[in-house]
Amino acid sequence: MKPSSTLLALTGGLLALALALGVTSALGVRVPAQLEPLWWGLLGALLLLALLDALWLRRLPSPRLERTLPGNLALGRWSEVRLTLHHDYDRSVQVELFDQVPGAMAFEDLPRRVALHPGEHTDFGYRVRPVRRGHFHFPACELQLPSPLGLWRQRRALELPGEARVYPDFARLYGAQLKAVDDWLSQIGVRQRPRRGLGLEFHQLRDFRDGDTLRQIDWKATARKRTPIAREYQDERDQQIVFLLDCGRRMRSRDGDLSHFDHALNASLLLSYVALRQGDAVGLATFAADRDRYLPPVKGPAQLNVLLNGVYDLDSTLRPADFTAAADTLLARQHRRALVVLVSNLRDEDDAELFNAAKRLGRQHRLLVVSLREEVLDHLRQAPVQGFEDALAYCGTVDYLNARNGLHERLVAHGVPVLDARPSELGPELVSRYLAWKKAGAL
Repeated sequence: MKPSSTLLALTGGLLALALALGVTSALGVRVPAQLEPLWWGLLGALLLLALLDALWLRRLPSPRLERTLPGNLALGRWSEVRLTLHHDYDRSVQVELFDQVPGAMAFEDLPRRVALHPGEHTDFGYRVRPVRRGHFHFPACELQLPSPLGLWRQRRALELPGEARVYPDFARLYGAQLKAVDDWLSQIGVRQRPRRGLGLEFHQLRDFRDGDTLRQIDWKATARKRTPIAREYQDERDQQIVFLLDCGRRMRSRDGDLSHFDHALNASLLLSYVALRQGDAVGLATFAADRDRYLPPVKGPAQLNVLLNGVYDLDSTLRPADFTAAADTLLARQHRRALVVLVSNLRDEDDAELFNAAKRLGRQHRLLVVSLREEVLDHLRQAPVQGFEDALAYCGTVDYLNARNGLHERLVAHGVPVLDARPSELGPELVSRYLAWKKAGAL
């Protein structure tokens, strides 16, 4: 409990009056004799009122509070939290409220002054934006309640436990269900290359149409129907994709609000959504994490929820990436041939270990190595050189990029495809590569 500005002003006025009386008395100036008793009377009345007001405030019940939390929050996106105040006051009261938001969330519109009117409940909202994934708790709300006479303000903590899970940025994925998949993919920048030849999996028989090739004609069906009948093929389904995510210290770099690891998760979920719509099975494995996780490949739309629940609290660590151990673990778990998407931030010192792991994985699976490139490197390489410090930064950047590109070229020369992309562009680039391989029957 603390005094309000009203009580402080009244106390300050009485002190100023006492000081004036003391100065005039010291200067020998005559003042009415009634002023001193009047001052003591005012002081006593103020103390009595302050005491009664404080006791009244202590007996005043706290409002009842309800919080409506979105059960699932998307990383980096604003969401609304609603608060509802119920009370039994017979007069209007203005309170100040602050919700104890977890430290990993930015917020707006807090603290908030709210007017409580008799016979009404008050509802309002504020916005939160998570900057880190995981499971978070909202412990309580702090309420500053004024006394009936306005002389005191008391801070009360209303226990109101709540919890919310912060997932990767999946709002974009579910928003895609409102559009045709092809239209949606083109809008986010995914480029589908023209099909070379036909699909590999038989789909159905149909009437021969303009543009069909002679190879598509089914001669037995044509002889029976006495009209040209063509075979229609589709891209292979029931294939498997496994993401092998590096959770080590290299993925802790940040471009904008998100770390490279968060960008990698978002891109993996984006490709998972597309692959599941294509009828493929999707799984995930991690390495260099505090506790490595493995989700076996499964088909169906429900698998996206399984992936979200499996990685929402996953975070990068300070451990180094051990590609050999990651390859051994995945080979022991994944026996059926799959497209393995290894996502990391490659360095030139990875040469021998990465080649060995890629060679072993490539014997059984189709491997794609994804290497994230810091956006600041592109900015430094393109920035004008205007001084000695700029020259040092430019030369260091070019030397680092050349060493990095050399590693990529050696991997490609050994038959290991490499996708080098900036984190913000990784999702569309990854989906484009997947669709191109699928249409070409290269998975």
